Amino acid sequence: MTQRQPQTTVLPAAELHSLAVKALISAGVSLGDAEAISGILVQADLFGIHTHGIGRIPQYLQRGRLGGLDPAAQVRIERVAPALARVDGAGGIGPLVGARALEAAAEGARRTGIGAAFVRHSNHFGPVMPYLFQAAEQGFAAIIASNATTTIAPWGGREARVGNNPLGIGVPSPGGDPVMLDIAMSVVARAKIRQAAAAGDPIPDTWATDLDGNPTTDPDAALAGFLQPIGGHKGYGLSLMVDLFTGLLSGAAYLNHVSSWSVSPERPQNLGHTFLLIDTRPLMDTDALTSRMADFAGILHDTPPADPAAPVRLPGENELATHRRQSADGVEVASADITALQELATNAR
Repeated sequence: MTQRQPQTTVLPAAELHSLAVKALISAGVSLGDAEAISGILVQADLFGIHTHGIGRIPQYLQRGRLGGLDPAAQVRIERVAPALARVDGAGGIGPLVGARALEAAAEGARRTGIGAAFVRHSNHFGPVMPYLFQAAEQGFAAIIASNATTTIAPWGGREARVGNNPLGIGVPSPGGDPVMLDIAMSVVARAKIRQAAAAGDPIPDTWATDLDGNPTTDPDAALAGFLQPIGGHKGYGLSLMVDLFTGLLSGAAYLNHVSSWSVSPERPQNLGHTFLLIDTRPLMDTDALTSRMADFAGILHDTPPADPAAPVRLPGENELATHRRQSADGVEVASADITALQELATNAR
């Protein structure tokens, strides 16, 4: 079965940002908050991460209408120590909560060299990479993570108790490209399994298990079962530790206490996030960091490739190349997503 590719539209990033802001304002989001949310989501589209870009806005607003989140939430920041902030998202739109938490962590890092923000009462905050990029632009190395709805069984188990929790790590490179790793804990996303099911194709048995916890090549059985974590028990352990930081320590929900967006969209998720930022400037001056990062990248780029057509790359390089191209030529997004935003924007107050 051949799947039809969705039609796309190319818009300048500034125009896409303006449209997203108007759509958000239509649901009662303040101008400043709409700017922050759109800033994260448009960056996602610029990086080519369209599953977590402006196409999420109608979904967020639909959840707002159902009571699952509050589009007008006032994010509260409590400075519990000079370097440490506790952020209460008040059930707000996730990228807004994430943007405010990034600011809180950055404030602590400027003050003390290291800043952290632990977040509770949040929702899906988009991909990690836009936050890593914004941190790197300000000279911060960063570790950023979130917990998520449970889709992974504990290693050796046969019931979903662990989330496919995203984790990002970034290091700035003044005058050059930052190195940014943005990963989730499953071998593949459920979307790839759904695509295989729609096409009637088998999947590798490393992608997922069936409902009894057995590896399967049947995409339908996989969709009824559980995602496999990266690296087997190591990925399970890593996902669990992310949840301890983002869920348990933050005061947010954790493990199967997290409400499922798809199953119960009317219920607040109470997701947790962690933002840890390190100011690189006290560690070394800009020239030294620039030189060392260039040398680091050069060593890897000079590695003889196993496939001459596929040179060695650093994490985030492909996304940064997409970001540069789309910043210059316009952002390519699904036409249906643009139409949905335009319909919302016409109702802006």
